[in-house]
Amino acid sequence: MYDSIVCPNNCSVQLSRGLLEEHLEYSCPLRKEKCEFCKLEFSGDTMENHRGACPMEVTWCENKCGARLQRRFLNNHMKSECHKRTAPCHYCHKEFVFETLQDHYYQCPRFLVMCPNRCDPLKIPREELEKHVLNDCPSAHIPCVFKDAGCKYMCPRFHLDKHLEDATKLHLSLLGRLVVDQDSMIKALTQQIRTLSHVTDGTFIWKIPAIKSKLSEAKSKPNVELKSDLFYTSRYGYCLRASVFLNGNGSGEDTHMSLYIRMVSGEYDTLLDWPFRQPISFQLLDQCSDPEKRQTITESFTPNPAWKQFQQPNMDSDSMGFGYPKFINLEMLRAGTYIRDDSLYVKIVVDTGSTKNNNVLKDRHVLADRNILLNSVAEHRNIKLETNKYIIQK
Repeated sequence: MYDSIVCPNNCSVQLSRGLLEEHLEYSCPLRKEKCEFCKLEFSGDTMENHRGACPMEVTWCENKCGARLQRRFLNNHMKSECHKRTAPCHYCHKEFVFETLQDHYYQCPRFLVMCPNRCDPLKIPREELEKHVLNDCPSAHIPCVFKDAGCKYMCPRFHLDKHLEDATKLHLSLLGRLVVDQDSMIKALTQQIRTLSHVTDGTFIWKIPAIKSKLSEAKSKPNVELKSDLFYTSRYGYCLRASVFLNGNGSGEDTHMSLYIRMVSGEYDTLLDWPFRQPISFQLLDQCSDPEKRQTITESFTPNPAWKQFQQPNMDSDSMGFGYPKFINLEMLRAGTYIRDDSLYVKIVVDTGSTKNNNVLKDRHVLADRNILLNSVAEHRNIKLETNKYIIQK
């Protein structure tokens, strides 16, 4: 029983006699074995390869759809029958699980759908439908291209050209009215922008460029008046404008630069207190590079309620100016550093915090203080000054 023998199938294996039966039945590579599925007979070593590959063997679908079928039908099932297989969308060509493909068609952007206006038997990709209806569909009802001008006509797109041809006069009339309305709106908006852009806190600096050529022009042409932009003392305040005669005006003609301020009709005049009573200061800014050597010329006054220049201005007429015919001697202007880079700066300061009604006596003190200051500057520059007058002379 324990003696060694050779396998009778000539597989070249030596083993003890007691193990021979087991060897012939289970492990001998030359044994004969019948497949339980296809009923064919194979040698032992061939059977090892056949097992797990037998086309007649019943197996589970690899997509885990729950189907059991013979292996020979598995490939066809997974490609054509399995509801868990992947399949491409016929429209967008993306891959989906087959059982979800039908739901995808309801959302697929390339799925072909019918135009709601039934303008063409051909179908349109879903993602292009809105663009088609808005821009291309000949049957879509659209408004006239002159709708913003007031035309309320609507028609299918294919009929629009005929409407445009038939309604030319109507459209011209509507456009004419639109132009008038828009022009009025533009003027109103422009005025609002201009008003907002000139709102100050009571301080306005006026830059006068190309001063040398303007001085020459003022000398050759008498009474040439330069006017500043309008400015407001506050958001809802008074509207004013400064003006200057570079070669002088009235008593200052040919010898001095004259500077004035005038009230201008503003947006909020009916809400304001009149006459205008707030102190005003004129400053001719010295542009010396050394701040300590600057000699800015300053003149100030407080309006008298009796002065007509500060009553509520009339929209239809230009109000009279008030200021200084002899604000600065022309020799002093040219000799000093008030002109730099061919520009002159005039600063107007309105004391928006003061509304006192100062009397004439106080104004006379202001005049005296002003003359003392001017004479002090003039003596420093060896220039003789004359007493100024307030009212602008034209």
